[in-house]
Amino acid sequence: MSAPHDASLEPPLQRFGLGRRLAAELLGTALLLAVVIGSGIMGQRLAGGNDAIALLGNTIATGAGLVVLITVFGPLSGAHFNPAVTLVFALKREIGVRAALAYALAQVVGAVLGVCMAHAMFAEPIWQVSTRLREGPAQAFSEGVATFGLILAILGSLRFRPTATPAIVGLYITSAYWFTASTSFANPAVTLARSLSDTFAGIAPASARGFLLGQLIGALAGAAVGGWLFAESSAQSGASKG
Repeated sequence: MSAPHDASLEPPLQRFGLGRRLAAELLGTALLLAVVIGSGIMGQRLAGGNDAIALLGNTIATGAGLVVLITVFGPLSGAHFNPAVTLVFALKREIGVRAALAYALAQVVGAVLGVCMAHAMFAEPIWQVSTRLREGPAQAFSEGVATFGLILAILGSLRFRPTATPAIVGLYITSAYWFTASTSFANPAVTLARSLSDTFAGIAPASARGFLLGQLIGALAGAAVGGWLFAESSAQSGASKG
């Protein structure tokens, strides 16, 4: 006898229209960037020149914000907030190409709006271009590692502990702020938007290219390794059908 049907366990693509999913991606990404940029500005203003304290404040706020945003928007859109994550689910054929492109556009637009919101809250100029250089192969490699780990964290949690995904992603990003040289952007939309903020959390446009390349490679590697590592075994598949 099959288990009772629980509609809450259906994938978001089966329960909500594309318009609502795109709105969730745009709003969630906007709020995420407001958290990242806003907490960076606040941390820098309160830290008295101590970058470690400023980064700690930025880290805690971002990790906590991710837990909340993924919990709230996950049932609506999957809470990707990240073109690299959307790419992985497109490769897994869990989202169509057109929807994936729409997701990525909504994420980028939302990210830029979130940066503008943060600037407005702290009486900063709305439109800025970052001068904060984050150069070198080590930075790009760090972004590859950060994105690879993020994809594994997402795929592994969805495979084994889906209800824990918000906490797992939030905790991973919190730790990756500190174990990567790049402070773990791990998100092309975030990278592009942060190039428009000449504040503590910004990145110069010239540095963004290396970050984007590292993120793409990390996402593809994470999809390949995660797809193999977390695949359902043939024995499990047979048992579930029996």
